[in-house]
Amino acid sequence: MGALATTRRRLWVGAWRQLLVVGSLCLGIALLLTALDGRGFGPKLVYSLCIGAVCTILVGGVRLLAAMFHDRLRKARGLPASPDFNGWAGAVPGALVAVLLGPSLGLTAGDWLTGQQSASIWNLASSSTRMTLVLSVLGTAISLAVIGSLERLSSARAAAEAAQRQAAEHQLRLLQSQLEPHMLFNTLANLRVLIGLDAAQAQAMLDRLIGFLRATLNASRLSVHPLATEFDRIADYLALMGVRMGDRLQTRLLLPEALRELPVPPLLLQPLVENAIKHGLEPHVQGGLVTVSARVEGHELLLSVRDTGVGLNQALANTEGSRFGLAQVRERLATLHGSRASLTLQSAPDAMGGTLVTIRMPLPTSP
Repeated sequence: MGALATTRRRLWVGAWRQLLVVGSLCLGIALLLTALDGRGFGPKLVYSLCIGAVCTILVGGVRLLAAMFHDRLRKARGLPASPDFNGWAGAVPGALVAVLLGPSLGLTAGDWLTGQQSASIWNLASSSTRMTLVLSVLGTAISLAVIGSLERLSSARAAAEAAQRQAAEHQLRLLQSQLEPHMLFNTLANLRVLIGLDAAQAQAMLDRLIGFLRATLNASRLSVHPLATEFDRIADYLALMGVRMGDRLQTRLLLPEALRELPVPPLLLQPLVENAIKHGLEPHVQGGLVTVSARVEGHELLLSVRDTGVGLNQALANTEGSRFGLAQVRERLATLHGSRASLTLQSAPDAMGGTLVTIRMPLPTSP
C-alpha cells in the first residue's frame, strides 16, 4: 500500500470526524455572526457550511495530491511504494489553498442556494469581507488542529491493536508448536506398548501414523483451516487409535453440511479427543463411544467431544501431570477470542455416562 492509498483510506475512515468537527465549527460561526448583527441565522448557517465544506474538500484534495507526488517520486527513484508518509505534509499548502479559494467558492455556492448576492470577497474595505476571511482562517486552522489530533489518536490506536494482534499470533504459534510434539509423543508411546503386544497390529498402526502425520503436520502450518478438515484429521486419529483398541473403540462424527467450510484453528479438537481416549475409554474395560460434533447456537459455534468412558471424576483422578491438552486449548481460545470463548468440562448428562467437553466460540465467517 503506497502513500496515496494510505492517505485516501485515512480520509475515508475519518470522514465522519471531519463532518462532525467542520459542522460544529460552521454552526458556531453562524451563531457568532448572528449574535453580532442580530439578523438571519439561516442564511449565515448556509454560507458557513458552504465555506466549511469547500475548505475541507480543498485541504483533502491537496493532501491526496501530495501523497500522489510522494508515490511518483519514489517510483522515479526506483524505490518501492511506501505507506510511511505523513498525510499531513499536504495540510499546510492545503490550508493556504483553502484560505485563498474556499471563501470565494463557498460564497458562490451559498449565493446559489439562498438566491442572495454576496459582496466580492476581494473587497477588503468591506467589514463583512474581512470578517469572512478572518473566520475562514480561524475555522480552517481549528479544524486542521482538531482533525489532526483525532487522526493521530486513531493511528496510535490502530498501531496498538496491530501490535496486540501480532503478539496474539506469536502466542498462538507458540502454543501450536507445543501441541504438535505432545500429540506425536502420546501416539508413539501408544505404539511402543502395542509393539510388545501385537507386532502385526503395531505395523498397521505405524502405517496409519505415517499417513496421519503427513496430513496433520501440513495442515498445522496454517493459521486456520475448514472445520471439515479438522474433522478429517480427527477421523484419521480415531482410525489410528482403532488399530490398537479394536472393537473397544466406537466413533461418531457429526458435522452438519452448512458448517463444513467454517474456518477454525488447526488441532483445536485433537487434545480433547486424546483425553477422551486416554482418560475416559482406555481405563474402561469395555471401552466405549467417542462422539465429536459441531452445531450453532445463536451467534456461537459449539464444538463438543463426548465419551462414554469411566466418567469425569474417575478420569480426573487418573489424570497425571498438568493436563496439558485442556490448558493448551483454553490458552488458544483466550488468545484468539478472549472472554468470548470458553471450554467447559462436565459429566455427560444422560444414562450412558462418561465426560462431555464443550468449546464455545464466536461463530466464524465462512471464507
